[in-house]
Amino acid sequence: MNDFFNSLADNPAISTALWPAFLETLQMVGISGLATVLLGLPLGVVLFVTQPGGLAHNRTLNVVLGGVLVNITRSIPYAILMVALIPVTRLLVGTSIGPIAASVSLTIACVPFFARLVETALRDVHPGKVDAAHAMGSTRGQTVWKVLIPEALPSLAASITTTLVALIGYSAMAGLIGGGGLGRLAYNYGYQRFQLEVMVIVLIILVLLVQLVQIVGDAVVRRVDHR
Repeated sequence: MNDFFNSLADNPAISTALWPAFLETLQMVGISGLATVLLGLPLGVVLFVTQPGGLAHNRTLNVVLGGVLVNITRSIPYAILMVALIPVTRLLVGTSIGPIAASVSLTIACVPFFARLVETALRDVHPGKVDAAHAMGSTRGQTVWKVLIPEALPSLAASITTTLVALIGYSAMAGLIGGGGLGRLAYNYGYQRFQLEVMVIVLIILVLLVQLVQIVGDAVVRRVDHR
């Protein structure tokens, strides 16, 4: 057993490359997670309020955003989407490799996913609370930001948690196409150099990271749920 741990310590993939790869994964997930929430939340709100019978019914806008933009983007596998977005990524950040570049495709892939989760969370709000807000003279904007969003906060927190978990998995795939991070480390050493121990350690770290995000997310949901 001691020989096994000594061999791990002597392996440059573990002793030298693991920590930078872990930080790159956190960087990718952090940047794309923040951008996904900032872009996906308003998109989800627009999808909800413009649906038939919504606060600001607009069939054309709803079909364009939901039926075309969101649904088409969600139907493209992430690996294909990342390759297709290489020219866009290079245009936006000046490079197509590295964690910053990968954050572009991660964000574009997850914004439609998160927007649909936001739309679903808002649908779960009891219509009577919206009617009560209108009866008290609230505008549509006030109804959304002072009634719908606060009432849907537990579901929104759960949606953010689900999105972050998905981003961790996507970030590992991004590493196979130059994104860096733990996925790249597992591919370079675990797959190409047949170092099974590197692959196992990367998998363990990813599982622990997902578990940590889920535990924190569940705690936040319980904290904001006052029902």
